[in-house]
Amino acid sequence: MSCIEYRELGWTGVKVSVVGLGAWQFSEAWGVLDYELAKNIVKKAIEKGINFIDTAAVYGRGKSEEYVGKAIKELGVRDSVFIATKLPGDFMNEYDVLKGTERSLSRLGVDVIDLMQVHWPPLWHNFPTCEYMRALERLVSLGKIRYIGLSDFPVELIESARQCLSITDIVSIQIRYNLVERYAEKEHIPYAEREGLSIIAWSPIAKGALSGKYDTKNIPQFQDVRANDPVFHPENMAKIEPLINLLRDLSKKYNRTPTQIALRWLIQYSPTVIPIPGAKSPEQVEENAGAGEFTLSFEDFLKLDLVSRGIRISYVTW
Repeated sequence: MSCIEYRELGWTGVKVSVVGLGAWQFSEAWGVLDYELAKNIVKKAIEKGINFIDTAAVYGRGKSEEYVGKAIKELGVRDSVFIATKLPGDFMNEYDVLKGTERSLSRLGVDVIDLMQVHWPPLWHNFPTCEYMRALERLVSLGKIRYIGLSDFPVELIESARQCLSITDIVSIQIRYNLVERYAEKEHIPYAEREGLSIIAWSPIAKGALSGKYDTKNIPQFQDVRANDPVFHPENMAKIEPLINLLRDLSKKYNRTPTQIALRWLIQYSPTVIPIPGAKSPEQVEENAGAGEFTLSFEDFLKLDLVSRGIRISYVTW
């Protein structure tokens, strides 16, 4: 029986697990292309009390949505799972918001999407902010999506987007956030705390850099999306190594894994934060869920904070 914690998603009153399941791995980018494996990952998440699953239209060009939807249907758990997905910024003209949502509904095999997020602003197009926000709001009115969220938006544009809405508001902000990359603390988290919104933290263990598996003596040549990630550059891994060593030390103290310690720190930093680590196996799902089952002491929380604050990685690696 799982004893994972739950917290409210924004202002909705909906309780979601403090650790979600990110589903980017069901794609060529991460390589989980076997449906039965994907289904077992989703099954293990449900068994461990994880009721929040985050996917996106661009993950495998719809494959992730298809796998998530099929697994939820076959497991018979639709009523107990909160499904979040995303439409890319490229789909943010009024017509494509409607068309893209229709296709996501079809791939997921559901009548309504719990949380539809704008994956990123329409950076290469001139789609007016209010055009796509009002289209999303219309979908709420039509009963096709329940809530709206924004992903990878600066606070200034979040504020502008919210001003376009008339009958609802956004409930969440998705942003990269982990113990190495803490820029979300500068603007996004204070904003979310003030406005009663949730922070959905993607890359919460820095794509595995904080899992305890890697350090300066072991930087594998990845065959996935991490191949050229700056976090794994030797120059940056050297800066991160003291944090990795501390996570390893604390994992022994708490009888938890470095991954669980790193996720737990995010959960305790703010009641708004919901990390959504991915998982390439049922065992990794079980590990991730464990972060919602214990508490770091204030002393150890501060130790991690101090070491983490001393890290300044560089994204200029070439």
